[in-house]
Amino acid sequence: MSIGLDEDHKALADSVRGFVSRYSSSEQVREGLARWTAGAAPDCWPGIVEQGLTSLHLPADLGGADAGFVTLAVVLEETASSLLPGPLLPSALTTAGLTAAPTADGAYRVSGTTGPILGAPEATLLLLGAVTPGGGQLWFTARPGPAVVAVAAAPVDQTRAVGTVTLAEVAVHPDQVVEVEAEQVRAVAAVLFAAEAVGLVRWCVTTGVDYVKVREQFGRPVGSFQAIKHKCARLFVDVQTMSAAAWDAARAMEQGDDQLAVAAAGAAVACLPRATGIGLETITLLGGIGYTWEHDAHLYWRRAMTLESLLGPVSGWEHRLGALVHGTSRDFSADLSAADPAFRARIAGLLGEVAALPAEGPARRERLAAEGLVVPHYPKPYGIAATPVEQLVIQQEYERAEVAPPRLIIGDWALPTILAYGTEEQKDFFVPPTLRGELVWCQLFSEPGAGSDLAALSTRAEKVEGGWRLNGQKVWTSNAHEAHFGICLARTDPAAPKHRGISYFLVDMTSPGLEIRPLREANGGYLFNEVFFNDVFVPDDRLVGEVNRGWGLARTTLGNERVSISGMQHIPTDLLDLAAGQALAADPGDVRRDVGATFAMAHALAALALRTTLRSLSGLRPGAESSVSKIASATLVTQIAERALRWTGPAAAIADGPGGQAAGRYLTVPPQLIGGGTVEIQLNVIAERILGLPRELMPS
Repeated sequence: MSIGLDEDHKALADSVRGFVSRYSSSEQVREGLARWTAGAAPDCWPGIVEQGLTSLHLPADLGGADAGFVTLAVVLEETASSLLPGPLLPSALTTAGLTAAPTADGAYRVSGTTGPILGAPEATLLLLGAVTPGGGQLWFTARPGPAVVAVAAAPVDQTRAVGTVTLAEVAVHPDQVVEVEAEQVRAVAAVLFAAEAVGLVRWCVTTGVDYVKVREQFGRPVGSFQAIKHKCARLFVDVQTMSAAAWDAARAMEQGDDQLAVAAAGAAVACLPRATGIGLETITLLGGIGYTWEHDAHLYWRRAMTLESLLGPVSGWEHRLGALVHGTSRDFSADLSAADPAFRARIAGLLGEVAALPAEGPARRERLAAEGLVVPHYPKPYGIAATPVEQLVIQQEYERAEVAPPRLIIGDWALPTILAYGTEEQKDFFVPPTLRGELVWCQLFSEPGAGSDLAALSTRAEKVEGGWRLNGQKVWTSNAHEAHFGICLARTDPAAPKHRGISYFLVDMTSPGLEIRPLREANGGYLFNEVFFNDVFVPDDRLVGEVNRGWGLARTTLGNERVSISGMQHIPTDLLDLAAGQALAADPGDVRRDVGATFAMAHALAALALRTTLRSLSGLRPGAESSVSKIASATLVTQIAERALRWTGPAAAIADGPGGQAAGRYLTVPPQLIGGGTVEIQLNVIAERILGLPRELMPS
């Protein structure tokens, strides 16, 4: 759940955590509450400065370590997780804004009183903004004194001081003026506040989950109740998306003003309001004990509330992001500068030749299959055993050549299982024609009584001479009416426990006794089917793996299914086209806010995917990012459809009119929520397998 990805960042996080823990234990923080709100710094402050934690992100010529802003974000996350009191955040924010060179001209006198400023009472240097007579902006540094007076206020956050600053005819000299715009300052604040927010919610969710593991009611841990599991799992998903958004904003600090503006606004929307909400939900997880003054939960909640308040209403950030994404696309490309140029040149040459072939017809697909570029990471001769870096290079070259990569659809789930467990004859018979697009697959897993509980399937396979005789029914089979073969699970040993006695077959969809009945969907289309097996014969050479060992193969298939589904997530650029339309019924300001909220989540998911890619490129084991993508993507898909319908208004009531597309889009949402395992099942998986909550008690 952390912002840091690589080993250096993890080592830094461990070091900061160890250092801060000696000075910021719960007891030490509580003993000093009156001191912190009055502006005192913790005893470890000199050590923090000496270790360079306030300046490690700065260039070396300004006394920093050139470590970058992701490193600073890691530090802020860890110190927030320990609820470190004092001025680290405002100090980091001020130095981040001071990296620009001061101007050499102009002089002003400034009077007035600021709004609430974090750390103002104890500050020795202030970065302040003012409006000039011509309506421009003036940013300058000032030190407290007779004409620059900081007044402490009663803070909501009990671990930091907050106050206002009053200036009385203060002369601002040229060497005090800083060349920075208000939006740059706000963007930097959003980045650093988001990093702190991640640290706060990480503590909250860890504390809440640990508590429900041991708190018992009705004779068992409350964490074994599904309602609690789902709540904890959703909180975990929130922390993952927040971490990705904060990480993305921190890396954008070094990618130019346009990229920073988009990423910072996204982090402000994705992180700050949710941090406040998670603080409240943690207290409800803890129950009455969490609402006492003696428990630390309210201290974390208070800090989250303060961060959200100081950064400004989320509606403003949503509006800003909604405007920015019309002109600026966030860059989620991976750095492939270390890729072999000879490999890239070879792939570019091949794809250039493919692009010259006719777009219609089989020529392109056949050439790509022959070159191993349909699924490059497959072993030779089916692929080229491409490394993660090589796969990304190939993806980039596909885009550069304007050649669409072929899609295998269900074949993406079937072929890995055949390659892992099939015979050489099965591999040679099924894999090449599938890659060439000559074979289309369907998945014959779900049954009327076995959906999420797949091991409860009842379709039976009886051994006969030369093969197996299958009887039963499958349902919700996508594209069965168009498929040549289906991957099918059937029970070969009815007496065995339900996860055993299952075998994995490859079924010819033209077999005698096989009946396919299309199911009309709510949107009027036909994608799903019922498939009936009436004494369908499947030869022995269509059994994959060992008899009664099909459950393990099914898990391989489902794993590939979930990876494929998570990879379908993309930035909803078509929503921008709809938002730019002239016939929307919704208020333009509301539309822009909705666009901002949508893109904040879409960018967080894209950042999650990029983090997974970077882990793979670094040879690290996958993190939890892929485990949450199904749930987060389902939420986003639903929100997009809901918003499009809301914007369209009365025009959406006519199916074949200009607004009917919005209703049609909403009607296609359910398959995206159900396919690959329902959201609720995925929440159980996260709760039990990742968070370690007790499994649900079986009825027996």
